[in-house]
Amino acid sequence: MGSGKVTTGSAPYDFQGKHVTVAGLGVSGVPAAKALHARGAIVTVVNDGDDARAREQAAGLQALGVTVRLGDGATLPEGTELIVTAPGWQPGKPLFQAAAQAGVPVWGDVELAWRLRGPDAAPWLAVTGTNGKTTTVQMLASILKAAGLRTAAVGNIGVSLLDAVLGEETYDVLAVELSSYQLHWAPSLRAHSAAVLNLAPDHLDWHGSMEAYAADKGRIYEGNKVACVYNVADKATEDLVREADVEEGCRAVGFTLGTPGPSQLGVVEGILVDRAFVENRQKHAQELAEVSDIHPPAPHNIANALAAAALARAFGVPARAVRDGLRAFRPDAHRIEHVADLDGVAYVDDSKATNTHAAQASLAAYESIVWIAGGLAKGATFDELVAASAQRLRAVVLIGADRALIREALARHAPEVPVVDLDRTDTGAMLQAVTEARRLAVAGDTVLLAPACASMDMFTNYNQRGDAFATAVRELRA
Repeated sequence: MGSGKVTTGSAPYDFQGKHVTVAGLGVSGVPAAKALHARGAIVTVVNDGDDARAREQAAGLQALGVTVRLGDGATLPEGTELIVTAPGWQPGKPLFQAAAQAGVPVWGDVELAWRLRGPDAAPWLAVTGTNGKTTTVQMLASILKAAGLRTAAVGNIGVSLLDAVLGEETYDVLAVELSSYQLHWAPSLRAHSAAVLNLAPDHLDWHGSMEAYAADKGRIYEGNKVACVYNVADKATEDLVREADVEEGCRAVGFTLGTPGPSQLGVVEGILVDRAFVENRQKHAQELAEVSDIHPPAPHNIANALAAAALARAFGVPARAVRDGLRAFRPDAHRIEHVADLDGVAYVDDSKATNTHAAQASLAAYESIVWIAGGLAKGATFDELVAASAQRLRAVVLIGADRALIREALARHAPEVPVVDLDRTDTGAMLQAVTEARRLAVAGDTVLLAPACASMDMFTNYNQRGDAFATAVRELRA
């Protein structure tokens, strides 16, 4: 960790009369365009698509006096002095290449929100990682609320940071989920404290390499004031802490599912304990909560709870609030969600496990599994996942466009495990998959939807895929 005090690099920016191009409509682009226009900027929105939804959004902005250019997101509007981009736009797009040649800076919506905060703005407790971000941020918000603090879970979680920063409601602290995309475009962000939960290959088509992906995740630690929270079991997250330039006095704080050392949070005999934010961390530990206070108490969810507790403790939250906040929290749908029990078999929906790292964490939570997997692989390989999980698999049902990649990994690393390969990609395949899984399962098994793949080959999103699984289970029960 760097030792020098970091300057924020985010001095007030005068938008009056500035020519600002907003790249992309949607969840972040529309509020960004409105906020910039309200501050006197001359705003042009460019958007690749020209569909009905885009035209509707464009009409609303044009009524305010904002210029909107649909169907052309590649050309840099003449006179542009700043670009504010939606986080999903890839760095290699022609628009950004043109901006680099012209010396035009590019901000994301997170950077814009950071720059627009008032002088008494709430500090940010920030979370990133390949998996577990949303759950951890929601746990953190629950803990902060249990401590009596005015807070909200915002960022990549669905609540726009711009809306949180510019809205009328005031907060004591914000629990902020940040994706690698958002961090890439947020050069001056400086959180109070931040956590990187884990690192595994994901979105490499966007970032170009694992090194670039990790570097963008690591930006979350830059300028931290109190704590950089890392995963003891994932050395790459600790390496990012070592490389970060932080404010003097900021500490590295680890979380572990094992017994914690000094400056760590961990688990001792079913109790979550803190050896980081106590007076004598060499000799003392503070009990925070019981593992049974976490729902569900799967290993990766316990890790999420420890990370959330570490950030809350960094902000001065008492131990009782950690316990109360974790007890009150329930995860969103499609995250290791128990759907039903049929004939002694549990049916669990973890449709949110859209990559191999998430699926491996999900599979590790159960002893004997009939696994439903497949979808769009996004360039992933499955050997490591299958090898690590082979002993837990009773059978596998494969669906989706890239199921052959998983089938080949199973043949290499779990050749004795029965595999049903469903050669169909229509949405009705889910009912057949669940029917096959029921046939293969015996009492005591878990039928687990943890696809390790994206859903868009068959479904609109992972939510629709999880809903299809739950509907199929209920049909079988009926």
